[in-house]
Amino acid sequence: MSDTAEQSIGRDGELPSPQGWRERRAAAQRQARRTLSRGGWGGTIRERLAHLTEAAPGVYDLDEPADVYGNRIVAALEERVAVLLGTEAAAFFPTGTMAQQVALRCWAGRTGNPTVALHALSHPEVHERNAFSQVSGLRPVRVTDEPRLPTAAEIRDFEEPFGALMLELPLRDAGFVLPTWEELTEVVEAARERDAVVHFDGARLWECTDHFGRPLEEIAGLADSVYVSFYKSLGGFGGAALAGPESLIEEAKTWRHRYGGMIFQQFPTALSAFVGLERELPRLPDYVRHARVVAAALREGFAEAGVPWARVHPEVPHTHEFQVWLPYEPDAATEAAVRQGEETSVMLFANPWDRRGPGMACTEVVIRATGLEWTADDVRAAVADFVTRLPAP
Repeated sequence: MSDTAEQSIGRDGELPSPQGWRERRAAAQRQARRTLSRGGWGGTIRERLAHLTEAAPGVYDLDEPADVYGNRIVAALEERVAVLLGTEAAAFFPTGTMAQQVALRCWAGRTGNPTVALHALSHPEVHERNAFSQVSGLRPVRVTDEPRLPTAAEIRDFEEPFGALMLELPLRDAGFVLPTWEELTEVVEAARERDAVVHFDGARLWECTDHFGRPLEEIAGLADSVYVSFYKSLGGFGGAALAGPESLIEEAKTWRHRYGGMIFQQFPTALSAFVGLERELPRLPDYVRHARVVAAALREGFAEAGVPWARVHPEVPHTHEFQVWLPYEPDAATEAAVRQGEETSVMLFANPWDRRGPGMACTEVVIRATGLEWTADDVRAAVADFVTRLPAP
């Protein structure tokens, strides 16, 4: 048996199943007194409801009647998003997958071209089971598969016409990466030269302001339409919004109904979105800046521990989320992370480790409120302890 396999064996003497890993990791997170990356969504139902009950009275009038089919609190949330993003209107959707399909379907009808140019690592290509083509009659074409956003030259030189260009900001599966502001404006201009509309997959757009050095409305103003999520950066229960011109949003609401998105009551999700906008949105720049401190400390810690080819990507994070790559099998890295939490009550890596090549594991680190409590020295010490649980080189 290899060193990796020996280190990966669970407590019952067998390699854990994916479900077993999830359960052990979740249990370790719950009991840990310190976790670098703790998402509020992982709490119990009681904890989630208690947080909402504690925070909600300060952000919305709870004596207002509940919503019915998208009025009242849902309509108020739509107005708030439109103001934040500087658009004429916005529409609430139960999921981002639905919001983006509707947006691009509407644009296809207006441009007369159902082809959507996007990155090979974009969310619809990787995580949505071909929904564009199978459900919405759209034809996605991949501009590039490089681990960065498309360039203006790639847009100008692309070999076939397209009606819309979709840009994911940040590009999660490439490491939460962003272009520079100049690069982004050049890409948008290149698309417009081809008479294409530009749609931003801005699920995490909220966290991009520090990198671009621009306010949300200026970033969103580059695109013809923008989708944002209420849970990926803001910690809401779920939900999304599509923002853009009023005529597009009115058409999108019709398609929202056709797609099954007219839900009877959505006040818990909408209320949690208001809480996120009030509490988390102002903190995101601090999270981004501290992520850079943590990333540097992780690099230093792995170098001091003598781990070959450990990588933090990007070296200087563009948002408060980034990747860590290690030259170990994912099971070995997972076992080390979970054992650290179980044995020390300190959990450095709380997210899953995925295979990214032979003997190569990758995980995502997200800095939120609990991460702000970690100094660079704390991170380096936790790295040194984590490495002792990895297989010997």
